[in-house]
Amino acid sequence: MARMNLAVEHVRRMRGGAQSHLMRCDDGGYYIVKFQNNPQHLRILANEMLATRLAARMGLRVPHIEVVEVRPELIAYSADLVVQFGLGRKPCAAGKQFGSQFPGHPARMAVHDFLPDEELTGVRNFADFLGIFVFDKWTCNTNGRQAIFYRDPDEAPGPASEPAPSPIPAPPARTDAYAALYPAPSGAATAEPYTAMMIDHGFCFNAGEWDFPDAPLRGLYARHRVYRNVQGMESFEPWLGRVEKQMTEAVLGEEAGHIPPEWYGDDWNALERLIERLYARRTRLRELIISARNSGRDPFPNWKVRHA
Repeated sequence: MARMNLAVEHVRRMRGGAQSHLMRCDDGGYYIVKFQNNPQHLRILANEMLATRLAARMGLRVPHIEVVEVRPELIAYSADLVVQFGLGRKPCAAGKQFGSQFPGHPARMAVHDFLPDEELTGVRNFADFLGIFVFDKWTCNTNGRQAIFYRDPDEAPGPASEPAPSPIPAPPARTDAYAALYPAPSGAATAEPYTAMMIDHGFCFNAGEWDFPDAPLRGLYARHRVYRNVQGMESFEPWLGRVEKQMTEAVLGEEAGHIPPEWYGDDWNALERLIERLYARRTRLRELIISARNSGRDPFPNWKVRHA
């Protein structure tokens, strides 16, 4: 079971259908917290835990995550810790909630959900958009792919009141081979490039349904410019191979074991069926990618072969 942090301060409400909240925890970190009684589904929390851990196993840049305990007294004394339901509202649930760590101090780090094209293509882990496409196809993410962009702080970690660095994989070094595939745009600014972090995995496995209603355009990032360097199936390596070869039933079961049982209604049989189907889907990944390539949207304009 993942270790549990204690929420000690409510900072602000966040945007989005899950009605998450930014909270400070006793480890000094700031977390985007999704509650068990969110308007989308209880299983959203289980999906976030499982999917984020699997994406990290693939080497993708995702947030550091924790189980966050929110106690009744903090809810009682925080007027904005409520969930809106139509015209009504109710307090957020106490107990174990899902926490996704903010990548820095929210008062000092600018985080963007959009970058102009000239800055987008200079993102230091730009290739992760291909890896997360593989991931979203595998997990049947039925929501649009969400990413945030930020610049890593230049200064050394601050005092204990600031969040500790997230233990997430470093982006690939810009070797000559990497630079050839993902060159920086001409005339790019000399400022520290942005890092992309892949967030919001609650609608993997089709949210609370835990099924896989595949469609060709699902899993594609809205700005297809990130796929400009795709020339064939080999462009989706090493992530494709990592899913096919490394995501064994044992690995999937191990990661599922980190999910608090209350996040899936203590229905282990349902979780086990989900894991079985996820394991079986590894063999369909190439077929699903071809389906996206052959869609009318032409997301991979430099992948010229049009036959499966």
